Amino acid sequence: MDSKVSLNDKENVNPESNVQATAAPKIYTVEILKLIKEMQQQHGLRHGDFQRYRGYCTRRVKRLRKALNIPQGDRRHFKKKEVTTGHLEGKNSSEKFIQIPLMLAERAWAYAMQLRQEANSEPRKKFHLISKMRKACVYSLQLQTLICSEFCDARSKLEAEAYNAWIHGTFHFEISEWKEAAENLKKSQLVYENLLQALPEEEQGIYKAKIEELNPSLRYCAYNIGESANMNDLMEMRGQGLLDNLGALVAQTKTEQTDAFQATEWRGRKVTVRPQKVRLFLLSIQDLDKSVEKAKEHQAKIDILENALLDCKDAISALKDEIKQDPKLRVPTSDGQISGIQYLLTYLSYSRLKMTLERNLCLVAQSKQSMKESTEKSNEGGKRVRPQDISRLYEIILQNITELQQLNGLESDADYQKEMETLGQAFKAFRCYYIAITLVNLKRWKEAVSMYERSTKYASEAIKFKVKEFNLSDELKALIKKIEGSKFSAHAYSVLETDGQEETVLYGKAQKSSKPLFERLDQYKEDQTLNSRNPNVYKLTPEMEAIPCKPLFFDLALNFIEFPSLEDKVESPGKKSGAPGAGISGFVKGFLGWGGEKK
Repeated sequence: MDSKVSLNDKENVNPESNVQATAAPKIYTVEILKLIKEMQQQHGLRHGDFQRYRGYCTRRVKRLRKALNIPQGDRRHFKKKEVTTGHLEGKNSSEKFIQIPLMLAERAWAYAMQLRQEANSEPRKKFHLISKMRKACVYSLQLQTLICSEFCDARSKLEAEAYNAWIHGTFHFEISEWKEAAENLKKSQLVYENLLQALPEEEQGIYKAKIEELNPSLRYCAYNIGESANMNDLMEMRGQGLLDNLGALVAQTKTEQTDAFQATEWRGRKVTVRPQKVRLFLLSIQDLDKSVEKAKEHQAKIDILENALLDCKDAISALKDEIKQDPKLRVPTSDGQISGIQYLLTYLSYSRLKMTLERNLCLVAQSKQSMKESTEKSNEGGKRVRPQDISRLYEIILQNITELQQLNGLESDADYQKEMETLGQAFKAFRCYYIAITLVNLKRWKEAVSMYERSTKYASEAIKFKVKEFNLSDELKALIKKIEGSKFSAHAYSVLETDGQEETVLYGKAQKSSKPLFERLDQYKEDQTLNSRNPNVYKLTPEMEAIPCKPLFFDLALNFIEFPSLEDKVESPGKKSGAPGAGISGFVKGFLGWGGEKK
């Protein structure tokens, strides 16, 4: 018989006798983003060491090829072997085959990022960087081809598509092809957003972080394309730690933006801006308020403001260095005002103090929220925020107001000084309010009522005038309403405490006392506690009392005193009672008949 089997006969073959022919192919799940993030954090990128991570990728590829038995030639000859879909078939297939092009793409990308760091001092390395990014694009395409086969699931395909788009977007970003870079980066972001919705909550963290990581690059691309008329959230990028070379990126932008900051105007006076660091700082804080408003959490706002403060300090240092180099810049103008560069220094100092004040206000808001949460969850442990902590923050804010009033060149500006005085009264109102809450907790009702009244006074005076930079009218009005109820409550407790006195028959009202019974025996008082198990009768351990010290003077002087001789007063043996020298004792003895000679 012929050993060949026809197509019709194959349908009748027992499936158990030919398992290999009917077995479904293996389906692999490759979590690319999670895999590379773990490797990056463990092998150098936690500290920005791209060279260490590149070395790890090289060793990883070598180990994978050796374990999977796909070497590229021997010691003498090199024969390139790429990973194909054929390696994912059969019994010896493994998802480790997919990791080879992934590690090759990561190695090329890490090498490019290392060259990017070194290109600041050696510009020629920029060409090497672009070459390595092209290689990373080639390997990412190979990775996507493997994963888009039938051997990987839908999640892996989405991960590969997003990773490939990110690598290509990074490449176009480096060669300043902003439109292509924006398209690829946006594609990667959209894929990660869609993937995020299909994952459980415990796996969404790294994908959310990656989505946020792509936002600054997209905004920068949009700016260079011309879709945005202003510089968008450069300080927010810096606050997230995504653009370390802020100065280099801003220097590559269009010269029209920097030309707009050849001069700046503040409080009706226009001054020229010459130092480059000062220009970059003034350019970067254009939309700082919008960046702070977009941040949802208080800690994110604090981080943005602190990074802006660091840049402001650098700008102030650069301006002071220029003033030191040219002493003529310190000479005042003909009308007696400070020079232009000194006025610019005052403006930068004002910006620094203003951002410091805003940061402190964010700390106050964060503390209020923590105090509210700790009050609602009083049974849970942890450090609780107290009212005196918030009043201390307002004390620091008042110190900032004092520094703002003492800025050079603004001492004679009546409008400015009035604004700062009004602002100081507003913050004094808040400080007095939290001091009053502290006194209420200590049950010092009269002092609390006094602080409430003082807070109302400050708030009422501050509402009369409006401050341009800080509009606190609504908050002050809400504070006054809150104080009204709190003040009456504290006053009621004070009256109850006064009425909580005991009335006796003999002495009328008597203040409650904690004295034991033996100290108040002369007072009549019906004390029900004397019938209890622990009557307050006598304090068993008496208190220490001061006593006079022993006078040591007489003890020491006794050794140096010479007493008079009493021999003539003492009766000597052999003398008669009446004889001279016997003394008055002998006379008395003879007179009473007690004397006489002894025989």
